[in-house]
Amino acid sequence: MNYDRVFFTKWRPFSNMLSRFDRLLKKSHVLDVIEPGDLVAVKLHVGELGNPNYIRPFFVKHLIDKIKDKGGKPFLTDTTTYYPEKRSNGYDHHGTAVANGFGYAQFVCADGLKGGYVVPVKTGDELIPEIEVAGALYEADAMIVVTHVKGHPLAGVGGAIKNLGMGGVSKKSKLVQHRLVDMRLEVERCNACGSCAKACRFGFPRIENDHVVIDSPECMHCPICSNACPEGVIIIENRERLCRGLAIATKAVLDTFRPEKVAYLNFAVTLSTICDCGPTQAEILGPDVGIFAGFSALSIDAASFSSIDYRKLNEMHKTDCWEQVRYLASLGVEGSQEPEIKEV
Repeated sequence: MNYDRVFFTKWRPFSNMLSRFDRLLKKSHVLDVIEPGDLVAVKLHVGELGNPNYIRPFFVKHLIDKIKDKGGKPFLTDTTTYYPEKRSNGYDHHGTAVANGFGYAQFVCADGLKGGYVVPVKTGDELIPEIEVAGALYEADAMIVVTHVKGHPLAGVGGAIKNLGMGGVSKKSKLVQHRLVDMRLEVERCNACGSCAKACRFGFPRIENDHVVIDSPECMHCPICSNACPEGVIIIENRERLCRGLAIATKAVLDTFRPEKVAYLNFAVTLSTICDCGPTQAEILGPDVGIFAGFSALSIDAASFSSIDYRKLNEMHKTDCWEQVRYLASLGVEGSQEPEIKEV
């Protein structure tokens, strides 16, 4: 098992991409992580309801069939969201999975019906000493991490590290990671318009004494209110700290598996500038690139980031996406920041 190598198939016009995907699965041997009888977590993002930018379901259906051919027992899985959209509990999340075309396989909400099915894992990192890993991932025998590569407003780019680090943990651990990012208010510039309060899903910003106050310990420090403010009062700083949090959480999830029981598939297609988490679609960054396969979150993200215009995303989101890759490497996770890429 070579953690420094990533396999790749190019997205070609007028080609049968399902056939190319099947060939990638065979040539990369990513399904070798599965043994007969394994409960196999297919960790993916089914897309928020209303947002069309997610992995085409027929690819995942093909993967499910191939896992069954290996004798595995696959289930689709993701965690509940911290914010109140159509994936914030197990019931709605399952409904969204079905509505978005993933009803052909069992969907298990990885952290339970309301997000309480979690297992604490010590990290040894002072930044986040403990991560709550989703219980279904903790109990799975093997895992295939299926990721849509796209932009992210705090991490710059979301890849496999984002998929595991944020998508594989509890609501509490999601909040802890987000609050690594700093929020600063220049209240002297505030005109008390209330745009921030209207934009926030939770209504955390409030106007007091003719200026904004944001002091809730449940605030995620996401950039939604900042983007809505016409006067630039709300300033999000040190976004790279979230990237470090993602790396810490990713390692915590991986520590619950044997290294030889995890594989990755990254789809660098429909390259939206914002993640799949909102109910609306975002601008497309550029042309479809292709599909990557490998055995290291570090290597597959390094290969994927290098294949797209990550500098534009970093500039757009005022962050450095590579910090998540660098920090994961510093934690001793197998892989390379400059992986060998073998096209198939």
